[in-house]
Amino acid sequence: MNLNLWAIKWGVPFEAVEDLRRQMGAINTDPPLIHGESEAAVQVRIRLEASLKGGRLWRNNVGGAYTDTGQFIRYGLANESKQMNDKIKSHDLIGLRPVQITATHVGHTIGQFVSREAKPANWKYAGTPREVAQLRFAELVIALGGDAAFATSEGTL
Repeated sequence: MNLNLWAIKWGVPFEAVEDLRRQMGAINTDPPLIHGESEAAVQVRIRLEASLKGGRLWRNNVGGAYTDTGQFIRYGLANESKQMNDKIKSHDLIGLRPVQITATHVGHTIGQFVSREAKPANWKYAGTPREVAQLRFAELVIALGGDAAFATSEGTL
């Protein structure tokens, strides 16, 4: 049993459960630590916003490196090969957010996959090959029931 199921069993409103989590420190309510328009600042604000709304977002570093033994390894989502990475690029922030189901699974809370590709505040989509590959990842996530978007500020969750 988890807190959400217990609250449903006893008729405790979702807002009361969220308030309890906030007061117990399970939801970070600290103000943003980085101000500005850089991509790093945008990422921090988006991650804090996700926590305030009960979700969690983590950095998804994507790349490749050689180990001490000379073996090349790839890391990050959707980076199994160079060919894959050229076609689809996973986002900067990957995580989950709670979603209460209201029909088939009445009262249960599921974790919805969430991804955000953070961009500097003044960024505009230009259709570069990298942006197109990032858009493909967003389209895949959305097609499978997740939530994905480009983000230049908090307020996209």
